[in-house]
Amino acid sequence: MSESIVSSQSIVGEPEVLEDGSFAGRAWPELKSAAVALQALQSKDGSVADAATAVPLVDRVRAAVRELAPLFPHDAAYLDALDTDFARWAEEGFGVPDFLDSLTAFQPQRGRVNGRRHLVVFPMVTQNGSASRLVEALLIEVIWPDFIAELEAGDYSNALFVPVRFIDFTPGYATNSATLFPETIAMREIPTFTWGAIFADREAARFRRVVREAAAVTRLDLPADALELLDDQSLAEQTFVMWDLIHDRTHMRGDLPFDPFMIKQRMPYFLYSLEELRCDLTTYREAVRLTRALELIEEGEQTSGQRQILRHAKVVQYAVLFDRIFRFALTGSRVRNYDGLGGQLLFAWLHQHHVLHWTDTRLTIDWADVADVVVALGREIDDLYWRSIDRPKAAHWLAAYDLVAATLTPHPASAWATRDLALDGPNKGLTDAVLDDEFPLSMFYEALSKKMAAVIDSTAGITARG
Repeated sequence: MSESIVSSQSIVGEPEVLEDGSFAGRAWPELKSAAVALQALQSKDGSVADAATAVPLVDRVRAAVRELAPLFPHDAAYLDALDTDFARWAEEGFGVPDFLDSLTAFQPQRGRVNGRRHLVVFPMVTQNGSASRLVEALLIEVIWPDFIAELEAGDYSNALFVPVRFIDFTPGYATNSATLFPETIAMREIPTFTWGAIFADREAARFRRVVREAAAVTRLDLPADALELLDDQSLAEQTFVMWDLIHDRTHMRGDLPFDPFMIKQRMPYFLYSLEELRCDLTTYREAVRLTRALELIEEGEQTSGQRQILRHAKVVQYAVLFDRIFRFALTGSRVRNYDGLGGQLLFAWLHQHHVLHWTDTRLTIDWADVADVVVALGREIDDLYWRSIDRPKAAHWLAAYDLVAATLTPHPASAWATRDLALDGPNKGLTDAVLDDEFPLSMFYEALSKKMAAVIDSTAGITARG
């Protein structure tokens, strides 16, 4: 049975969970208040100069955590270690915080139960949020429907993946951040990371808002099941969980360059564009494969799990396509925006392969043909990766650039486009030569951006409740 608190008047299409943390009583708002007050005292590295003011605030945090702990018996070891880490931080004078012990004790991936709640408190940065290491507190709930458990137990194993939704949070998460990763937490040394959490409710909510507006602006007629995805938050959340499950595991699978996590190295940002797009297109390809395989089974002979997988595999394809071409392409600055570039590339590929049309100021898509064209782009990237193992690094970079530039037009001032590069020097020079906006927005996207900017900005801090 789900451990979530179910409202007696649940909203149709919305997840059955209280979003305000009221189940936690007065201890939760007390914890939030103390954490926010501590944030105001912290420096960028998380340290605190005014120890006298910080001590009573830490005491309040510790007391609130102790009061809340009985609600989370599955996290008892973590919450005990958390109390010790806060006490040590105060006793040692509030230097750069070190919460390695409590981080090591927090193991949400060991109990992926639908509706299981967690209290999470750490000094951390928040991706796409705050770059300062501040004490943040969250109440979250695991999303783990049966069909996802079936997929994960089969061909899509991913023991580290923890999909969640927000219940409540401190201001660091009132942003665009949709991830909770252990590497963002303050610690004295880097352990082997054993989990990564993604907020599927935020991904789903902003997708629904942005794509609905984009479809209206471009006058795109949506198929019935795509409209259902935009109308149903729960369906959208579970769809994003399936997408993220397959995407996340793909980073370490396939014919890869030595380290697929290129963002951690000093490399041209378009390489990470291709890596993220590769993982999304792998998800798309697998969704197409599952759809076609399950549609061969007579409906009356399908198991309940197969019916759920088929339903979600169909709409995962819409999610990847629309999120990439409408939200990714237009979100964020134009400074090395690798996700934006990936969205631009997918849109242009579809247009140049004549399955996406912008005619008479109306967007149309040839749905019968689009899947094979999307999968073909994935094969292009896979072939690039397969060949990379036999290439020097600089040659791989140049080949990756040529793959993108074959579809997207580079900036007229690009040294990469004209090969005005010091190819006999260190690779650092090649990276430095990449323009911040190496592949500018097309005229279509420039116009669309002006119409979409407000709605995209409005999704900062969004949850299932808006």
